[in-house]
Amino acid sequence: MPDKAQVPVRAHALSEGKTVFMAVPRLAGPRPFYLLGPAALRVPPHEAASSRIAATVAPQVDVDELRPVDLVVGSVAVNRAGVRVGKGAGYSDLEFAFLAEAGLIGERTVVVSTVHPLQVVDGDLPATEHDFGVDLIVTPEEVISCPSPHRPAGLVWEHLDPAKIASIPALAARAPRGGE
Repeated sequence: MPDKAQVPVRAHALSEGKTVFMAVPRLAGPRPFYLLGPAALRVPPHEAASSRIAATVAPQVDVDELRPVDLVVGSVAVNRAGVRVGKGAGYSDLEFAFLAEAGLIGERTVVVSTVHPLQVVDGDLPATEHDFGVDLIVTPEEVISCPSPHRPAGLVWEHLDPAKIASIPALAARAPRGGE
């Protein structure tokens, strides 16, 4: 996820030699992910981890060019049951759905939300069939394990309106045609 709050997490992963797949903001290109390979970086990890710099140094790739994902990070708020909310546009859920549908997210993939303690909400949060949950919540003070988070198997087409599909090239290319 290209969120600015996750730059330190991406930078740390890169500095540890991990490959990072980061979504192109708003999934705006036909190849909706940046491939940040630590060996190929021409700038330090803390710079490459920002979406602005990644756009200049990392190749854009399609879902079929990615490898299985070990860790997914990000959200705006979460509750202790693992229900997460993003910014409201649904891009994180689409990124997750692309990866899940391609078989790149599996049982061993860990979904983490790194947040400030104030972003851990007591009580219920809204969730639908297309929303994914988190396994762990990490704050500066604690690590919270979440019980059985929801994992959609892929895109939930009936939750997508034609305007959203048309605005995301990778989604439009995968859209069911006619009665499929």
